[in-house]
Formats: sequence, structure tokens, C-alpha cells
Amino acid sequence: MINYEEELKKFHPSLDVNEAEDAIYNRDFTDVTDILKELINDEKKKRQKS
Repeated sequence: MINYEEELKKFHPSLDVNEAEDAIYNRDFTDVTDILKELINDEKKKRQKS
């Protein structure tokens, strides 16, 4: 049988929505779009030098 008092002692609330949002947006991840932009800019620079 489940002992609710013991289970409540183990409980840790999850992050608030705002806290979770901040944790997600404050990370600097490179995504595919960033990589493509960098590749395009590199190609443009190569063409300008030629």
C-alpha cells in the first residue's frame, strides 16, 4: 500500500514555467540555421576575395 506521507516527503516541485523558460533560453545552442548562416557567410567572403 502507498504511504502518502512518505511520498510527500520525497516530492520536489518541478520548475515554474518562467524558470524553465529562462533555463532553456539562457543556453547558447548552435542549431542548423546558425551553421548554414556561417557557411553562407564564409562562401560570400571567399567569392569577394576572388
